[in-house]
Amino acid sequence: MILRSSTEPAFGQADLSNCEREQIHLAGTIQPHGALIVVDESTNTIIQSSTNAAAFLNLTHDVIGMTLDDLEGDLAERIQLHIDGDIHAIPVAVRCHVGKDNTAFDCLFHRPSEGGLIVELERAGPAVNHTAHLEEALQTIVGASSLQNLCEASAKLFKKLTGYDRVMVYRFDSDGHGEVLAEEKEKALEAFLGNRYPASDIPQIARRLYEKNRVRVLVDVDYQPVPVMPRLSPMTGRDLDMSLCGLRSMSPIHIQYLKNMGVGATLVVSLMVGGKLWGLIACHHYSVRHLHYETRTVCELLAESIGTRLAALESFLLAQAEVPVRRLEQRMVSAISREGDWRSALFENPETLLRAVDAEGVALLFEDQIMTAGEVPGSQALRDIGAWLDKTNRGTVVFSTSLGLDEPGFSYLTAVASGIVAVPISNMPSECLIWFRPERVRTVVWGGNPFKPVVIGDDPSDLSPRRSFAKWHQLVEGTSEPWTPADLAAARLIGESLTDIVLQFRSVRLLIAQNQYQKFSREVRASNPPVVIADAGGRILITNEQFQRLLGVSHPHVEMIGDLPMHFTDAEGVRQNLREVLKHKRMWRGEVSIENELGETRTLRVRADPVFTPSDDVIGVVLLFTDLTERKSAQAARRRFQESIVELIQVGDVRLDSKEDVQYQRLVSSVVGNAQLAALEITDSLDLPHIPSLLGNVKASVLRTTELLEHLAWHSHREPGDED
Repeated sequence: MILRSSTEPAFGQADLSNCEREQIHLAGTIQPHGALIVVDESTNTIIQSSTNAAAFLNLTHDVIGMTLDDLEGDLAERIQLHIDGDIHAIPVAVRCHVGKDNTAFDCLFHRPSEGGLIVELERAGPAVNHTAHLEEALQTIVGASSLQNLCEASAKLFKKLTGYDRVMVYRFDSDGHGEVLAEEKEKALEAFLGNRYPASDIPQIARRLYEKNRVRVLVDVDYQPVPVMPRLSPMTGRDLDMSLCGLRSMSPIHIQYLKNMGVGATLVVSLMVGGKLWGLIACHHYSVRHLHYETRTVCELLAESIGTRLAALESFLLAQAEVPVRRLEQRMVSAISREGDWRSALFENPETLLRAVDAEGVALLFEDQIMTAGEVPGSQALRDIGAWLDKTNRGTVVFSTSLGLDEPGFSYLTAVASGIVAVPISNMPSECLIWFRPERVRTVVWGGNPFKPVVIGDDPSDLSPRRSFAKWHQLVEGTSEPWTPADLAAARLIGESLTDIVLQFRSVRLLIAQNQYQKFSREVRASNPPVVIADAGGRILITNEQFQRLLGVSHPHVEMIGDLPMHFTDAEGVRQNLREVLKHKRMWRGEVSIENELGETRTLRVRADPVFTPSDDVIGVVLLFTDLTERKSAQAARRRFQESIVELIQVGDVRLDSKEDVQYQRLVSSVVGNAQLAALEITDSLDLPHIPSLLGNVKASVLRTTELLEHLAWHSHREPGDED
């Protein structure tokens, strides 16, 4: 989509050149199946309203200038019960009666950031008890064992709940394009399963609104918008912010888009994972269709639980990547101790190394030597790739699915190396491990040609991104299969292990080859993991700066390994384990704690390995430490989460009879169970720095879900005289 202007087009004034920035939250109009009023809370006076308000509410006079108390019925009374709460993020819903006929309405009200009170009214639907369906659905969601299984189950649940002709679970990729992962539809409809849709179909401003307003309903694509008057708010002098309004009109371009698809009505529910828009549950109907408040809220409740389960499943996949890596690490450690090298163990069973990241080939560049397995480029090409990696921003993991497109000089390698993942294994140039995937020429199925030129005119019918939504096949060349988060997590873990192994290997050679002392001691001292190297007599030959930082500046210089235990919390346990290493030739794996001069305690994983001569004599010991404080913090965060979550989500002061109370408490229990399972799997993942924020997002989702349950309780609870 070509951007021609830096201005932000007003609602309804955009064309395809600038629709990405159309101010759709400032629509100024609503759909006609409801009415909207805006109240100045300082005077309780209605200052704006949709032009259909009087007729829709069956009143004989215009509502602007009236107070809420002037309106016939109990609207003011029902709103007043909840007006003191936090109603900025989620509109509150109540059942009320307005007009001379005492007509029942569903009323949703919220307070936008600029002040005032926005009140939306829709005709009340029949009382529906969704408790049984909700409870069953929540159990289905929690029981889903894979992403695909969860998406398919979600499509079925929403089809049954909403009755729309087509329900799709739609995921966004890293480029913003969408793909239909699961679909439930009426048999006569064409299948959209597997179709992809370009990022331009959903502008960024619309995606941000999907994060705020999680459920959007279009009742009839042929509706006539109802203006809100006056257009500018008397309180602010600006357009009314309708971000959270369920009745808000939709962009004319989007309406035309749906008409071109033959769609008559839609329901779109956001799927949030980790505080970000992961995807959508998109429901299409081919005639007019309206869902009442209660069903829409159940949809949002289910979507919150689905998002929580998605976060758990993605974290679980990352955690699973650690298992084969740790086995590989053990083989390499043993090889160093017994054979003096680790490379043979790394390539002893190359299938293990390849399967870890689902690659076709792998190459090790180390000390000007190359070892390979599977399908890889030639030696000179591998050296060239290593040199290219040195010039890039060498992070923990460097990856590409289109090496020849990213760096045209490597285009001749496309057949074998379209995709690469590289991890550094030391601070030395061109020392790295690289996995390769070949080109996979494939056909991507789009829901219509996303690249078809458009004619930009003045009529929305001329502004459609495309008029045909027939499947359009794009032949994709020069790329490999995408690397998954689990692939990249496994690569990072292997790289981190190899970094430790290389450091240990060079530490061993330092003990064996004194003539190389200067060269490798600098590398050991510059290494990131804390390390201690001692000879067979226990004299410490070298420590690095990272280890000295662990001890702190107030600790004296340590000369003998026997002096180390005094600096650890469990001094006697450390002393006994070091004795086992030096005297009994046993490896030591464990956890220790150390306290610095500031009184801060850090938990460390220790790996101590005796170094042997060919005659099996111990000539020294290498100790490597890994700071586990972040992981311990993550576990503590999980404990705090588990202890606090039940207390935090208690349903508010809702008067329920015993039957209703049991039903809602069972739903709350299902929500809590889903959240606790997600917290367990998130804190077991490898993404330690992000665990606190992920737990925070799960907690926020639980609070939002239980708040929605509370709103359902308020709405469904019938006071005497409420029977309609």
